[in-house]
Amino acid sequence: MERIQADAVLVGAGVMGATLATLLQHLEPGLTVLMVERLGRVAAESSAALNNAGTGHGANCELNYTPVDGQGRLKLHKALAINGAYEQSLQFWAALVEQGALGSPGTFLHQVPHYSLVWGEEDVAALAQRQQRMAALPQFAGMAFSRDPGALGDWLPLVVEGRAAGEVMAATRYGRGTDVDFGALTKSMVNWLQRQPGVELRLDHALRRLERGADGLWRLDVDHGGKKVRVHSPFVFLGAGGGTLPLLQRTGLPEARGYGGFPVSGQWLICQAAPVVGRHWGKVYGKAPVGAPPMSMPHLDSRWINGQRGLLFGPYAGFSSKFLKHGSLLDLPASVRPHNLLSMVGVGLRERRLVGYLLQQLRQSPQERLASLRRFFPQARPEDWRLAVAGQRVQIIKREPGRGAQLKLGTEVVAAADGSLAALLGASPGASTAVTVMVDLVRRCFPQRFQSGRWPQRLAQLLPYDPTTGSADAAALGRCRQRCDAILGLKEV
Repeated sequence: MERIQADAVLVGAGVMGATLATLLQHLEPGLTVLMVERLGRVAAESSAALNNAGTGHGANCELNYTPVDGQGRLKLHKALAINGAYEQSLQFWAALVEQGALGSPGTFLHQVPHYSLVWGEEDVAALAQRQQRMAALPQFAGMAFSRDPGALGDWLPLVVEGRAAGEVMAATRYGRGTDVDFGALTKSMVNWLQRQPGVELRLDHALRRLERGADGLWRLDVDHGGKKVRVHSPFVFLGAGGGTLPLLQRTGLPEARGYGGFPVSGQWLICQAAPVVGRHWGKVYGKAPVGAPPMSMPHLDSRWINGQRGLLFGPYAGFSSKFLKHGSLLDLPASVRPHNLLSMVGVGLRERRLVGYLLQQLRQSPQERLASLRRFFPQARPEDWRLAVAGQRVQIIKREPGRGAQLKLGTEVVAAADGSLAALLGASPGASTAVTVMVDLVRRCFPQRFQSGRWPQRLAQLLPYDPTTGSADAAALGRCRQRCDAILGLKEV
């Protein structure tokens, strides 16, 4: 049996693991890092372009990030947090490009306007109020609103053409939006990592068992084609997407108790017909149907996948008991434990409407999917579009004091009390916020390193401006954006 010792073991070679490994190498060059991936290639699950919305979530167009409270007031704290996190990602990528640790940004990042689109007088009025509030902030300055058919036709010709005269609709437009191929980004980071002397990537290596030894080290048993590899490390990161929850449960950590998972699958309609693709330039987000999970907000997007521009519409939500696209139908039942059974049953009973919606989505006919597309693109032709399976997501089920079990959106880091192990649970907008999540993780899990002064100095060199505070200094934010945009080749369009 092969035996390996590493300073850090990262399970999963997606954007989260690659971001953490890259961050650790910049904070402590020469740190020995072992990346273990179950599949035969990196970024094959949630990080892959086809499996990921790729919006570069900056809260520019996603209406669920700006909910309205019971008094009709727009709540902006989530939008500001997500926007700040994405600005931090852009800043990190710019620093890596500048240092030669990332390839050409044009291989993974493209400028494309972000739009919010609504119908009906009530939603049009709400969208106008949203734009007024957001455009007054430095983070969203320049966001425009229109309900004028002529302006909308200039912005989104395919969306406007073929509609009945007098249909009430409106949109906001934000020119500093992006499309991100997180798969290509991950591969670029991994290419640099593999050139570093302390980093090793092992593909086709599946983690089967992990436990804490009496010496304080984690012991991992990894399977590679029937051969066992034994790994010892003082730190483990579980970043295996939907596969993280079962791995976390194997640790026996008290912090893992009570967590469950709710899987949601998806599909896209994809168009690569040049005459159609060339006439749509933007990511257009609408409102999620009643009963749908927020990640199911319909959107018509300009996308770059494997370097080729196309259009994607969806996602059409569905339900599968798999926790990964390349997973097992037994994933969900196998995740049930005595400590999370009541939570999962409670959420299942309370979210019957959601379950019904997902099952309805599974039963959709091609004609019903086309009807949804034509809500955004009235003259869409079925022969221009093909159906493709998107990624699998696992939403967090968690007990909260005074509220019982809740179905949680977004991502959450679960860490051992001593910081020796951390696991990332949840889904969207995870990839776009990867840098902020991983910076918070290293602060939490390596507090002694930050007391020395060396790590804070090196982190400040990578991220000289902190946009995550929510109260941006307009001048400082402007300087940060100007620098990042120049390095990454971005400009407002």
